[in-house]
Amino acid sequence: MSGSIRPSGLRKRVEPREEWRQLVQDAWRRHRDFFYVENMHGVDWDAVYDHYSQMVDHAASREDVSFIIGEMISELNVGHAYYWGGDVEGQPSENVGLLGVDFEVVSEDGEDGEASGFRIAKMYGGAPWDTDARNPLDVLGVDVEEGDIITHVNGKPVDTESDPWAAFIGTVGKQTTITVVDSLTGDEETINERTYTIEPIGNDQALRYRHWVEANRQYVDEASDGTIGYIHVPDTGVNGQNELFRQFYAQIDKDALIIDDRWNGGGQIPTRFIELLNRPRTNYWYRRDGKDWAWPYDSHQGPKAMLINGSAGSGGDMFPWLFKHNDLGPLIGKRTWGGLVGISGVPPLIDGGYTAVPNFGFYRTDGTWGIEGHGVDPDMDVMDNPTALANGDDPQIDAAVEYLLEAIEREGYERPERPAEPNRSGFGIDPADR
Repeated sequence: MSGSIRPSGLRKRVEPREEWRQLVQDAWRRHRDFFYVENMHGVDWDAVYDHYSQMVDHAASREDVSFIIGEMISELNVGHAYYWGGDVEGQPSENVGLLGVDFEVVSEDGEDGEASGFRIAKMYGGAPWDTDARNPLDVLGVDVEEGDIITHVNGKPVDTESDPWAAFIGTVGKQTTITVVDSLTGDEETINERTYTIEPIGNDQALRYRHWVEANRQYVDEASDGTIGYIHVPDTGVNGQNELFRQFYAQIDKDALIIDDRWNGGGQIPTRFIELLNRPRTNYWYRRDGKDWAWPYDSHQGPKAMLINGSAGSGGDMFPWLFKHNDLGPLIGKRTWGGLVGISGVPPLIDGGYTAVPNFGFYRTDGTWGIEGHGVDPDMDVMDNPTALANGDDPQIDAAVEYLLEAIEREGYERPERPAEPNRSGFGIDPADR
């Protein structure tokens, strides 16, 4: 026989409870063999297995087994000890189209009775240059604005007794018609009914995120009279690095920078992030026909501050720790999460489930442990008040702006004066150039 063997038709009879015992045992073994310290944080790991393995005989479903594994590994009291997946029962689902908007229900009494619809209270999207965060209503030929009211979807009246998104079930990526009006009652001109064909999206997180970042950038720019830049770093993976570089290059010329690490989801160790923010200036290039070049051109020399909170962790712990370690500026906000025993991958379980095993831990150059279980403390303690945030205010940003405006006056970066044009006429060289 030659060629490949296709296993798709192979079948095997599995006794679930036997497989469940193996899953719990293998999850326990993963941590026994790969945990970053041999003493298992002082936990009697054999006794832990004896305790939790007895529960498998009482499990009624694969979900129960996941719960047992989760409780077992939590005995280690460490961040990054995660569990997910496995041969669990799926649930039927249907996609729901999103428009990147907030809705509010409106109704009015007219000559033909009560009319109702969903008013677009707020539309979300990135800045004009953010082509990857374009609202599906912000496309050529569609004239929809905040305040407009959606009355029909695919020709059917919307039901304001239901969720606004009930009318958009199954519409992701599909051409969908919406009918909008300026007002529910009045004459034809007042109502201004029109119908557009759009394509709803399946996830509007990118739109809402970019909208939030751009709103913060504009706020900081206005509050500082254009002297302070704002950069949010959502994680320390590829996405976070892209966001840092994307926002950084557009604000190199600012006198100061706010680096927002809040809600940073982590990823890799952010060495390159700090190298960019801590890049020293070496020289300038004199140009006759334009502004002199600062070198390296991708560097910023002014004061900086970083915003932190309790929802930043892992790489989001390491980023502010490196920021403080390199004396780049104060940390403003609340203590970070405190999860810096990292994960680098272990084999999955037999049915596709996975338990992440923390297998490398942070300690300082003086030989002491740090960050894990505590986090990184702020230099300026400012509460990220949820009520203020919900009302559109941000006390931590305000504190950073106030600090940096003073820092610009106190220690702002001053460009050197251009040297006089050299005179190298004749055969000699100016003694100053020897």
